[in-house]
Amino acid sequence: MAEDKAQEKTEQPTPKKRADARDKGQVPRSRELTTMAVLLAASGALLLMGDNMIDGILDIMRGTLAVDRATVMDANALVPGFLGAVKDALLVFTPFIMILLVMAVLSPMALSGWSFSMKAMAFKWSKMDPVKGMGRIFSAKGLMELVKALAKFSIVLVVALLFLWNNVDALLALGSQSVMTALADAGRLLAWAFLLLSCAMILIAAVDVPFQLWDFTRQLKMTRQEVKDEFKETDGSPELKRRVREVQREISQRRMMDEVPAADVVITNPTHYAVALRYDQETMSAPVVVAKGKDMIALRIRTLALEHSVPIVSAPPLSRALFHTTELEDEIPAGLFLAVAQVLAYAYQLRGKAWRGEDEVPAMDDLDIPEDMRYDS
Repeated sequence: MAEDKAQEKTEQPTPKKRADARDKGQVPRSRELTTMAVLLAASGALLLMGDNMIDGILDIMRGTLAVDRATVMDANALVPGFLGAVKDALLVFTPFIMILLVMAVLSPMALSGWSFSMKAMAFKWSKMDPVKGMGRIFSAKGLMELVKALAKFSIVLVVALLFLWNNVDALLALGSQSVMTALADAGRLLAWAFLLLSCAMILIAAVDVPFQLWDFTRQLKMTRQEVKDEFKETDGSPELKRRVREVQREISQRRMMDEVPAADVVITNPTHYAVALRYDQETMSAPVVVAKGKDMIALRIRTLALEHSVPIVSAPPLSRALFHTTELEDEIPAGLFLAVAQVLAYAYQLRGKAWRGEDEVPAMDDLDIPEDMRYDS
């Protein structure tokens, strides 16, 4: 049961999953939104530019049909005349066509922006599989397409009937008008009918857009195992990250131990903590911690200090304060200047006596340590 649950796609798609889908050309798209936008643009353009287009067409028809007998009988004049008429027609319809093209290009970008992928254009044999094809037909998406088709038919039918019912008098009046007046009124009625039918598509798009977003997210959902595998792929497995941290820690400790022989003093707890300090009056404004550690690392620091004749001074409160308040390669806090100065002065005395570590050095427990820098362990 646990394995089956792990294989269920219950997790939301990760940003990487969405990015990979976009690279493959898989983005949410709503054909109803595009259809609605194009139809609204077409109906609006007809209302705004319809009169000009009709006048342009009439001018072309007059110029094309009103020709004399000599022109009609001249075969060489027919082709240029036809091409001229086509050119004039293109000029008349170009603004209308450009509006439709722009809307057809921009409307699909409303949901997910611009997306172009050669992978989406590649041929896939899986699309030829009849079993998968039947599965798509009887899937939730196929059912939704059927519902949308029925809804579009019903809504368009209702809007068309309402329009006819409300404009029945205007339609009947067309028969009693002159030809030009009737054509103009009929064109306006058709344009308004087209606009109302296009507005009806808003209801379909309002349902289809949320469904497409939901269905797209559903298809990209991941199992828990897929999320874990992706995390390992992008951020690395926990075992690898732990090993990297171990290697980094070993390198840091090795570099730190290389600094111990050059230290001026090693301050100890005496066994639990060890902090090595270096101070150069000419180049440093304050002593710097070059090595620190506790337990086994502290033992290694003390051992190296003894091997290279670095004075070791037991000052438990000061060693704990330095260990907890100062990082490697950082200067000591101002509150510890006086205590460290006393320890360094003592260490310089030991160096002057050619200290080799054989003699026991008394602990310095009476150093002035600020209360906020005192640590019990």
